[in-house]
Amino acid sequence: MEPHRERAGRHLKKGRKRRRGPNMLVGAAEAMRARWELEESQPEAKKARLSTILFAENCEVTHEQLCELLKYAVLGNSNVSKPSWCQLFHQNQLNNVVVFVLQGMSQLHFYRFYMEFGVLRKAFTHKFRLPPPSSNFLADIIGLEKKQTTGDLSKMVEGSLPSTSSKVSISLQNAPIIQKYGSKKVGLTRCLLTKEEMKTFHFPLQGFPDCENFVPTKCHGSITDNSPLFGLDCEMCLTSKGRELTRISLVAEGGCCVMDELVKPDNKVLDYLTSFSGITKKILNPVTTKLKDVQRQLKALLPPDAVLVGHSLGLDLRALKMIHPYVIDTSLLYVREQGRRFKLKFLAKAILGKDIQCPHRLGHDATEDARTTLELARYFLKYGPRKIAELNLEALASHQELLAAGQGPRNTAEVVQQSNTSVLECLDLMGQKLLFLTREAETSELSSSRNCQTIKCLTNKEVLEQARVEIPLFPFSIVQFSFEPFSYKLTEEMNKRMRSKWTEMSTVYAGPFSKNCNLRAVKRLFKSFGPVRSMSLVLETHQPHLCIQYEVLEAAQLAIESLDGILVESTCIKVQRPVTELTLDSSTLVKELEQDSENRGTIYLSGVNQTFKEHLLQQSNIFLGLEAVILPKDLKSGKQKKYCFLKFKTFGSAQRALNILKGKDWKLKGRHALTPRHLHAWLRGIPPESRRTPGVRVIPPPSEQQALQVLKVDHPKIAAWRWGRKIGKLYHSLSPGTLCLILLPGTKSTHGSFSGLGLMGIKDEEESTTPKICS
Repeated sequence: MEPHRERAGRHLKKGRKRRRGPNMLVGAAEAMRARWELEESQPEAKKARLSTILFAENCEVTHEQLCELLKYAVLGNSNVSKPSWCQLFHQNQLNNVVVFVLQGMSQLHFYRFYMEFGVLRKAFTHKFRLPPPSSNFLADIIGLEKKQTTGDLSKMVEGSLPSTSSKVSISLQNAPIIQKYGSKKVGLTRCLLTKEEMKTFHFPLQGFPDCENFVPTKCHGSITDNSPLFGLDCEMCLTSKGRELTRISLVAEGGCCVMDELVKPDNKVLDYLTSFSGITKKILNPVTTKLKDVQRQLKALLPPDAVLVGHSLGLDLRALKMIHPYVIDTSLLYVREQGRRFKLKFLAKAILGKDIQCPHRLGHDATEDARTTLELARYFLKYGPRKIAELNLEALASHQELLAAGQGPRNTAEVVQQSNTSVLECLDLMGQKLLFLTREAETSELSSSRNCQTIKCLTNKEVLEQARVEIPLFPFSIVQFSFEPFSYKLTEEMNKRMRSKWTEMSTVYAGPFSKNCNLRAVKRLFKSFGPVRSMSLVLETHQPHLCIQYEVLEAAQLAIESLDGILVESTCIKVQRPVTELTLDSSTLVKELEQDSENRGTIYLSGVNQTFKEHLLQQSNIFLGLEAVILPKDLKSGKQKKYCFLKFKTFGSAQRALNILKGKDWKLKGRHALTPRHLHAWLRGIPPESRRTPGVRVIPPPSEQQALQVLKVDHPKIAAWRWGRKIGKLYHSLSPGTLCLILLPGTKSTHGSFSGLGLMGIKDEEESTTPKICS
């Protein structure tokens, strides 16, 4: 996963873009997967996107499967297997991954306070159920095993260092790095170049005659060992006035690229130095950014105590024509004998185990080089001079055959082939860190992990404020909000009432009917709108009525819209839901369900049979934008039900298809969908004891009435509205190409457990046009 880059529509070089409902129809899954594979290989696709149909039984995604997706989002197809439950297309176009965790909330909270979660349910197209959480939910979704501690990760890193034979061992006390820094670990301030050293190595300095027109960064804050590091690398070309800047890359300490700009030289270009810079005349022709623009941008980006890290950094600062007082130069940090310097490519391989500046690529990657210098500085600070002296870099540089003989570090593929590889290890292989924002009171193994930048806050509000600032600086972020969960007794009662609400909304009363009417024909009429769970005759009234309880909400709504007010054997009948406190807002809720992002573009059809399915497959070309066909089956018999859902790319495509399918050629009944697929799967499994006779009054227990009157900020009802809006606003501020997940982990106690819910989407996602078929 590549960090975010802003290029105003420019590309640096070609090829360097940043990079089951149950059973399916026979052969359909394989065919569709093959089509997806073909589609992913197409070069014209520009944006990362997710599939619209999740290949998960009953739409439940395990924590291990969630970890699969996160690892794939970090490393991509070349190093880890694709997630087994969904499709992520064009992973190399992802810019960031952000996971929001709403600790203390569950799927029940989401649908109990469905109206309050309006912003999130409209923003995220993909929703799925999560199993009840374990004791450490975060460790599960990141892939941290209980046995894995900070020490284990350190051993992994240490194990990746090159080994040397005893024949080339040297006296550590004579090592140049020990003579300069000593054998103990040093802090950041000790690694900074002094003013005398900067003068010796020709860094631009204030007041020097050759720096008269240079621009200072105005970073004059107090430097500490906790000051932020920024990796910097520049590419130059040769002009009539000497070397001039053509590209600048700046990488924050988390590994995220915060600046990557092409720059148009002020003077005539004599040599683009393409073999080093990768820059060509064609690439620079449309560029309008000038040196003064990047100078202004760099000054705005750097905090007062920023420390710049680079390799031969003086040359980069001179190309920028800027002066900065706090620098770490990795070509001088890793001291070599007789004043010579190690090449960045060599240090990257010997210290970090990574190959950069590969010969098959055209020129250097400035972002990759900037990130590498940052990693080298972090390694030095973590392990100290003695560890580096033990590597005997001088001997390794003189004996490259040691690396060729297999004594070099483990590569990415060797690490990720292990099934227990965590997301943290994947990030470490990319030279990146994970950002973890949480409350002080929360504990997690994640907080103590080596490759994790943990920031603990006192309140949810502070977590949100920190997230706005820190998320853009890290390629992978986990932001955890903590809410007080309901008691188990109250949660169980709320669960029963919520399920009763959906049951009542799926129930209709119809009548009056004449005593001599053909009830069999009337029942057939109501059954034509969808699967019926029960149908009974009501004789308490002067004239007979029918009570019909449908299996799906769409069938009940369709019956109301189609039959209310019609004449049945000369009698005008009324079709309506039972009126209780649970159905008072049903009309509003139905409208909101239609606007749910997962329902937009999806239609419900009743009256389908096997002929319909075959006909649809044969003539799918007449339904433009068809993406998926969802064909539910009876859980007990396995037989195909007589209704289905069709998902289209746009609302307009769905409307056109609905008009066709309700026409004379197809003669089906249908409307726009109301029930998201994961919710439908959940509601299908309602236990009989949780249902009640429609119309019976339910009074919320005093405990909830009191809780809602108090309206505490962290009460789930208020939190749903307040924090749903705040997180939604933060999501809309993220950079395009950001994979974002909202996780309500679920709740678990000694009394019982409740499933969680996940919402997922990619900012500015480009939707698929490939139909997928599942049942």
